[in-house]
Amino acid sequence: MSTSAEANGPTSRAYVPTTALAKSLEIDDAEMRVVFTNGRVLCVPIQWFPTLHRASREQRQNYEIAGGGISLHWPEIDEDLSVAGLLAGGDRQSM
Repeated sequence: MSTSAEANGPTSRAYVPTTALAKSLEIDDAEMRVVFTNGRVLCVPIQWFPTLHRASREQRQNYEIAGGGISLHWPEIDEDLSVAGLLAGGDRQSM
């Protein structure tokens, strides 16, 4: 009997980016578009983030790119999204 992880199948690991940093952000009633310093662009529906979805347009537009680009912060609604979470498919703090 083998107890190694290899014998039981591949192990899933979360992706943690080391170079992806947010450069700019556009957000409307339907989606959020994040542009990264390496040129990549990520568009996600804001429905994935209930706090953002419920916020007013003005509250959504009042954001900060924090930590040198590793996170997005909306001070009025106390919402924080990590770049790592976005690239991994979501952010558990908001889901």
